Amino acid sequence: MTTIRDATPSDADDIYRLLSGFVTSYKPDRQVFDATTFPRIIEAASDGSVEFLVAEQDSRVVGYLLAVRMPTLFAGGTILELLELTVDESMRGRGAGSVLVRAVQAKAREAKDVEVTVPTRRAADFYHVLGFHETAVHLKWSTA
Repeated sequence: MTTIRDATPSDADDIYRLLSGFVTSYKPDRQVFDATTFPRIIEAASDGSVEFLVAEQDSRVVGYLLAVRMPTLFAGGTILELLELTVDESMRGRGAGSVLVRAVQAKAREAKDVEVTVPTRRAADFYHVLGFHETAVHLKWSTA
């Protein structure tokens, strides 16, 4: 059975392990993760501007989800953008990812977000099954 809960500072090692297996465009830096990004995200989760969830099975963190809540003018309220979702490779296909997405959808309803969006290239079929539909193309400009 998969349990979903808010991420905590004690999850840093598990989340970094999962992050390292997830990213394709960037190389995670543990020093930056520990000193800057992870603490900032934990703090943002405490004020409600971020949803940062972990999935546990048998008391082991097997996945995480990170979504950012953004105020908008065009939508007439906040949008929750799901930026990161990953599940341990050995656990994929067993429902943990779907449970994480359903949990963040519930949080979006509670917060009265207008919608949940997700930019993705590789997982469109997964999100279609969960009720998402394509509405836009994402472009990016990198400062590096």
